[in-house]
Amino acid sequence: MRIKLLQATGSRLFPYVPGMKRVLHLLAGRLYRPLLLKYLSVTRTYTYKGISLLVPPEVFHPAFFFSTRLLLHYISCLQLEGNTFLELGAGSGLIALSAARKKALVTATDINPVAITFLQKNSVANRLPLQIIHSDLFEHIPQQQFDIIAINPPYYKKQPQTFAEHAWFCGENGEYFQRLFSVLPQYMHAQSTVLMILSDGCDIELIERIANTNNCTLQRVFTRQYLMEQNFIFKIESGSSRGQA
Repeated sequence: MRIKLLQATGSRLFPYVPGMKRVLHLLAGRLYRPLLLKYLSVTRTYTYKGISLLVPPEVFHPAFFFSTRLLLHYISCLQLEGNTFLELGAGSGLIALSAARKKALVTATDINPVAITFLQKNSVANRLPLQIIHSDLFEHIPQQQFDIIAINPPYYKKQPQTFAEHAWFCGENGEYFQRLFSVLPQYMHAQSTVLMILSDGCDIELIERIANTNNCTLQRVFTRQYLMEQNFIFKIESGSSRGQA
């Protein structure tokens, strides 16, 4: 399954870029992608700063895609102890478990039942408590306002056909973001910190328009340039949550 996804998207390792960067992109894809596809075709063990994960082929692997670790690095600078923390689309659980290790009260969700199974395994193996919920966005999350919300969203414009594809595809017209922003403010309070990571490989203008339509704003708070792409961390604010202050 992961092989098909990487072939379909070009992967977040190899986004489309112009000029010389495009040449580097093509060379890297030809040389590196076949090895990566083979490696990711079976369940692997991945360890990051003392957290050990089992990552199956159906789940986004945090070692090979910049976004997870960049978002984690930014979140690690926040005050986490004692705060309620929600990760939407937690995948293997690296961010959620890292927050739990810093004594946040963590809820980790995913639409993919395989991800849910491995979230449970990784939580037990690392002796870090998580509230794990099988949910399509907010569908099965009890109504509450979280102190911190982390989102590493799908953003390729295609309709997902399988659970695993929900990690990559947001719908032809950004339907994922329409559903996200229509409900997100209900889970925020005036002091909530909501962070989302995107890259220059997605339609940021469309995402911002959808956010604004739902009375949300995106503020870019961090940018990281890699060899062939840029990643951006956005802070999301809601007009309704600001009104609670």
